[in-house]
Amino acid sequence: MTTTLTKPPADAVPKPPKRSRRPKSARAGGQLHAGPIAYVILALFTIGSLFPLVWTAIAASRDNQRLAESPPPFWFGSGLFDKLEIAWKDANLGEAFLNTTLVAGISSLTIVFLSTIAGFAFAKLRFRGRGAMLLIVIGTMMVPPQLSIIPLYMMVAKLDWSDQLQAVILPSLVSAFGVFFMRQYLIQALPDEIIEAARVDGASSWRVVWHIVFPVARPAMAVLGMLMFVQTWNDFMWPFLVLTQNGNPTVQVAVAGLGRGFTPDQSLIMAGALLGTLPLLLVFAIFGKQIVGGIMQGAVKG
Repeated sequence: MTTTLTKPPADAVPKPPKRSRRPKSARAGGQLHAGPIAYVILALFTIGSLFPLVWTAIAASRDNQRLAESPPPFWFGSGLFDKLEIAWKDANLGEAFLNTTLVAGISSLTIVFLSTIAGFAFAKLRFRGRGAMLLIVIGTMMVPPQLSIIPLYMMVAKLDWSDQLQAVILPSLVSAFGVFFMRQYLIQALPDEIIEAARVDGASSWRVVWHIVFPVARPAMAVLGMLMFVQTWNDFMWPFLVLTQNGNPTVQVAVAGLGRGFTPDQSLIMAGALLGTLPLLLVFAIFGKQIVGGIMQGAVKG
């Protein structure tokens, strides 16, 4: 007996699924490549960010007559370095740089140290009144700083600290924003198990802070220190009230005295502003990569 095999129709034979072709950038381990639109957007943002600084340099290289013309100049003149030299000597910016570096450095280090300790206490320690105290700290961020000028000035006058750097340093030793910033970071980046393990090993609170909290919070401490340094360096209102331009001025107070007269010299003012901005750009150019790397490292740990 012979059996005949019938061939099934072509439609009944299942076809293997087609492999979807993914671009190389979308495969595992591949790098994503930006398209032309992304480059255009990034270029526009870069130009918009650099324009104020470039315009300050252009204005510093011209004179008042050229700056008053329409359209204004959009390229550098020949008097940039002369105006920078005049601004450096007239405003005594050498002493102002030293004073501002001292004030900003002490304030930043103190804020970072105290904010890290206070942030750890609010984030991981359990004590009575923690919520109320944290609410008070956050509430001080909503109070306008202008309301504290008169009491601070009366205190400085009674201490006879007028025209002295401690009058600027003392009010900036603590920051409610720094405490809140470090608390939010340590809540996510510092597991409770590590603290409990240290407690079991007999570590005291200060040892936990020194050997555990500070190493974990290093990325956030770098970011907070940079923010506080820039804020203190650019502070103008309070130093202008308690310091004089002929005594111990900061950079902003010294620059405020440039170009005075019946017709202010705008180019000289721009030259002083450019000199006051260059140290911040230099600091960020040197430590910017480490700060960004610390942020990414902290994000991975969190």
